[in-house]
Amino acid sequence: MPSDLDIAQAAEVKPITDIADSLGLSHTDLISYGHDKAKVHLDVIKKLADKPRGKYIDVTAITPTPLGEGKTTTTIGLTQGLGELGHKSIACIRQPSMGPTFGIKGGAAGGGYSQVVPMEEFNLHLTGDIHAITAAHNLVAAAIDARLFHEDRSSDDQLEELGLKRLDIDPYSLTWNRVADVNDRALRNITVGLGGPLDGRARQTGFDITVASEIMAILALVDGDDYKSVLADLRERCGRIVIGSSKSRVPITLEDLGVAGAVTVLMKDAIHPTLMQTLEGQAAFVHAGPFANIAHGNSSIVADRIALTLGDYVVTESGFGADIGMEKFFNIKCRNSGLVPDCVVLVATIRALKMHGGGPKVTPGKDLDSAYTDENLDLLRAGLDNMAAHIQNAKRFGIPVVVAVNKFSTDTDAEVALVEKAAVEAGAETAAMSDHWANGGKGAVELAEAVVAACEQPSDFKFLYDLELPIKEKIEIIAKEIYGADGVSFEPQAEKQIAEYEANGFGDLPICMAKTHLSISHDPALKNAPSGFTIPITQVRASVGAGFIYPLVGAVRTMPGLGSKPAFMNVDVTEDGKVVGLF
Repeated sequence: MPSDLDIAQAAEVKPITDIADSLGLSHTDLISYGHDKAKVHLDVIKKLADKPRGKYIDVTAITPTPLGEGKTTTTIGLTQGLGELGHKSIACIRQPSMGPTFGIKGGAAGGGYSQVVPMEEFNLHLTGDIHAITAAHNLVAAAIDARLFHEDRSSDDQLEELGLKRLDIDPYSLTWNRVADVNDRALRNITVGLGGPLDGRARQTGFDITVASEIMAILALVDGDDYKSVLADLRERCGRIVIGSSKSRVPITLEDLGVAGAVTVLMKDAIHPTLMQTLEGQAAFVHAGPFANIAHGNSSIVADRIALTLGDYVVTESGFGADIGMEKFFNIKCRNSGLVPDCVVLVATIRALKMHGGGPKVTPGKDLDSAYTDENLDLLRAGLDNMAAHIQNAKRFGIPVVVAVNKFSTDTDAEVALVEKAAVEAGAETAAMSDHWANGGKGAVELAEAVVAACEQPSDFKFLYDLELPIKEKIEIIAKEIYGADGVSFEPQAEKQIAEYEANGFGDLPICMAKTHLSISHDPALKNAPSGFTIPITQVRASVGAGFIYPLVGAVRTMPGLGSKPAFMNVDVTEDGKVVGLF
C-alpha cells in the first residue's frame, strides 16, 4: 500500500470554495489562504443561528501505546463513513504541533485513505495560528522581564511619570515560561539575563511547547455569537491571565502588565477556524491544538459551533485516552460551550490491548514484537480491562458509547470478535470493526451505522463534579472516579498554591489534570486498569484566562524531548519542491 504522504499527494484536492459551497457558505464567509484552505469568518455563527443543530460525536480512545492508536484517522474515517451513508458530515480536529510531527509521528492528518488534505500544509504552518500563539506568548515573557528590569532601575516617582505603578513582581512566583513549537528538552530549565546589568535580571525560567500555552487553551475555549463577541471574549480572557504574584502575594495579570491588548491583536485573526477537506471531500475544520496530557486537549468551541449548524453529524476528537481528553472535553469544554454530545466513540486497537495484557514494550522506530502481529487471544483477553475502564469513564457522563475497533492488517477475525464481545459486556451500546485506513469511508460504514443508531439513544448528561467544591475535592473526584486511584497526595508546594488560588477567588474553576497519557494512572509503567495507587500532585497552576486549575501529576513534562532517531530525519524536499518523509 502507498505511504500516507503518497496517498495524500496523489489526491485530487477540490478548491476550498467547492467545499464551502457544499456547506452552504459563500465566498464572503471565507478568508482565503490559497486554493485549498481558508478561514471561516466567525460572523457565520450569527448568520446561521436559527439553523437546527446536527448530531455531536466525540471520538476518544483507550490508553494508547507510544505509537498512538489512530484516533485522528478514525475521526476522519467516521466522517467519511457518515458521508457514505448520505449524511452531511464534518470533522472538527486540532492543528498538530510540529513538536511531535518532527519528533515521533511524522504527521497527524490521519492515515491511509482517511486523511485531511493537503497533508503537508495541515502538518506544517497551515494558516499560522501556532506561530501567532508563539509570538503572543513570548511577548508576555518579554514584558515580564522588561518590567523586572525597569522596576529595578526606577523609583516609584519615575514610574509614575511614565504612567506606571510598581508591580513588585516576585520572580519566584512566576509561572509563565517561554514557548517553542518543537520538542527540545534542553530548554526545559534555563537561566536568562546572564549578560550583565543591561541584559536584565538573571533568573531561572524555562520553555514549554507552544501547544501547552494558556493562550492556546484560550483559543480553543473562546466563544460568542459573532466575531465581535468572540473577540471581546478573547480580550477579556487575555486580560485576566495570571503570570505570578507580587511580593505581597497579589496576583499579577496581563492587564496589570499592559500587554493584554497587544496579545489580543496578535491573536485576532487566529480565532477564525480553518476549513479543509478529507480525501473524500467532506469538510474538516482545523482549529487550536492543546495537548491533552498537559492542557485540555480539544479543538475549538467556535469550530464545533459553526459545524453543528452546517452538518448533520459533527465528529470532534479529544486527545489521548478517555481518562484525559474526554474527561476534559466534558468537564471543561462542554461547561464553556453548553454543547452536549450525542455519542462517544472509543477507539481501541488489538495492539494496545495486547500491550495492556502484558505484551512486550512498544517503542517508536522499532519493529513490533511478534506478540502484536500474531494471533494471541490470551494476551488480548488479559488487556481488556483497560477498554472496560474507559467505557465506564464515558458512561459516567451519561452518554452512549460505541467502541471502534481500528483494524490493522495483522488483526485476525477472532481477535476483533473478542474485543467486540467484551465491549458490549462492559457497557458499550455496540462495537464495530472499522477498516477506514485501508478503505476510506467504505471501510467505516459499519461504524457509521452504529454511531447513527447510538445518537438516537436516550442520554442523561451530567458533569463529574460541581464547580463550587474545593479544589482538592475536585482533584480527588477525578483521581478516584476516572483514574481508579485510592487517593491523592499533595506536595507542600501544591498545598500552598491551592490555598493561594482559593484565597484569590479562583477556587470555583474546573480542573485540567496534567498527567501521562500512557497509563490511566500517573505512572506510565502501570498498564491495563491499575488499582491500589495514589495520585501525586507536585504543583498546581492557575490558568485563569483559559478558566481552569492546572495540577501537575507526578513528573509530567510541559516540554517534550526528542528520541534518538526523531521523525525529522525522514523529512526532506525534492528538487521540484515536493515534501517527502511525512507519514
